[in-house]
Amino acid sequence: MTSTASILAGRPNAARHLRIALRTLVAAAIVPLAAGRLGAQQPLTLKQAIDLAQHQGAQGRVAGFTRESARDRDHAFSAGYLPSLSVSGQTPNYTRSIVGVTQPDGTTRYLPLQATDAGLTATVAQKIPWTNTTLSFTSGLSQTKVTGVNGYQSWSSIPYSIGITQPIFRANTQRWDLKEQSLRMESSERKYLETREDVAIAATGAFFDLYAANANMTNAQANVLVNDTLYTLNKGRLEIGKIGENDLLQSELALLRARAAFSDARLAHERALAQFRITINVPPGTPIDLSVTADVPQFDADTAAAVQSARTNSSTINDVAASEVRADRTVHEARWNGGVGGTLNASYGYNGRATGANANDAYKDLLNSQRVSLSVQLPLWQWGAHSNTVEAAKADRDAARTTAELSRAQIDLNARIAALQLTQARLGLVIAAKADTVATKRFEVAYNRYTIGRITIDNLYLAQSEKDQSRVSYAQALRAYWTAYYQLRKLTLYDFETGRQIRE
Repeated sequence: MTSTASILAGRPNAARHLRIALRTLVAAAIVPLAAGRLGAQQPLTLKQAIDLAQHQGAQGRVAGFTRESARDRDHAFSAGYLPSLSVSGQTPNYTRSIVGVTQPDGTTRYLPLQATDAGLTATVAQKIPWTNTTLSFTSGLSQTKVTGVNGYQSWSSIPYSIGITQPIFRANTQRWDLKEQSLRMESSERKYLETREDVAIAATGAFFDLYAANANMTNAQANVLVNDTLYTLNKGRLEIGKIGENDLLQSELALLRARAAFSDARLAHERALAQFRITINVPPGTPIDLSVTADVPQFDADTAAAVQSARTNSSTINDVAASEVRADRTVHEARWNGGVGGTLNASYGYNGRATGANANDAYKDLLNSQRVSLSVQLPLWQWGAHSNTVEAAKADRDAARTTAELSRAQIDLNARIAALQLTQARLGLVIAAKADTVATKRFEVAYNRYTIGRITIDNLYLAQSEKDQSRVSYAQALRAYWTAYYQLRKLTLYDFETGRQIRE
């Protein structure tokens, strides 16, 4: 019976195809899932891709804009507790008309009148949050000028007036506002850092989607070459009667399926490449070359440290605290604002007036100016509305506290599980890498044994299927590890690799 070597010798194309297929297979084994070179630029690592996504990707830029917006609102809020200066005035108000003037004998004469009014007032205000007080300092000058038969010009001045507005037996809204704003601002800063980690997770997904798609395409191309060679080989074997027609048909079917799989893999690669470009925000058509290694950080994330970091750094902790503060505020306001209370307004200063063209005369012979007013609210009968409002607020507060306890417990659980998942993902990656190496070597051996007639074609295709699946599993294991890595960073805002808090 003619040997396999004589068959290949008579068919140089089959031998050439076999050599090409084996070289492609060996290259794929040496560099598992190596991303195809799409350009001449330096290969892009995962961390570089994440950095691009965080700084120039749409989601990363939105996170930056959101943080700047929160900072600006915080600055505006803080400015409200600094001395504020405002100037109000009335531009010359000119009036010209016929008016009735009562005469000494009781009659009325209608005389032409021209009058001009103008004024300017400056006010400095300062909030005192500890006592819910507002202080003010006011200074102003106004003029009235009347022309006609009884024309005159007069001035009125307020050199200074110091005023105070003090709510009495009322909730201190300023103090509560400061508490809430502090928590909101801290939460916004933490949310920004967490969003950056979300961007890292999304970039990791897009990176390994492209990595796996490129690997699948490379593997599918190798399978086409291998199955084409096998089909050519089996046609020769059929001619000399070493195999049956069924084996040849099975080989032809495998070749057709390999070609279809390669076509699907190319389409999936184009889709993954386009999505990756969108993620890192580079123009369509930009060459992309990925650099992926099996090297991962070698550290064990301590679950207790993860839980403690999450309790300290998570934005959810701030949100929970803010919800409790709002609930406490509602109870406080319901208790104080619905009962006896009032508002005290008082001012002390000087004012003066003068008639004539000289405005300086209005600042001479000044008189004391005092004003005190006290508005009082004294509910006498509310049919239990006040007590019911307070009880409802207390119930809402209890609900908020219970929800807060549940949220804190969930944060602890999520952080603990994330630390365990990272350890598990690293172990899974080691196993997947070893399985990929073994499956690739097994297919090599099976291919060689089939070409010399030592195993059936079913065993060969089984080895090929296991090799293909191991490639997919290895890519999934890499993705799972880095996703778990950045998920832990997001939940704790702590870098366990360097042992430091995550900061921008």
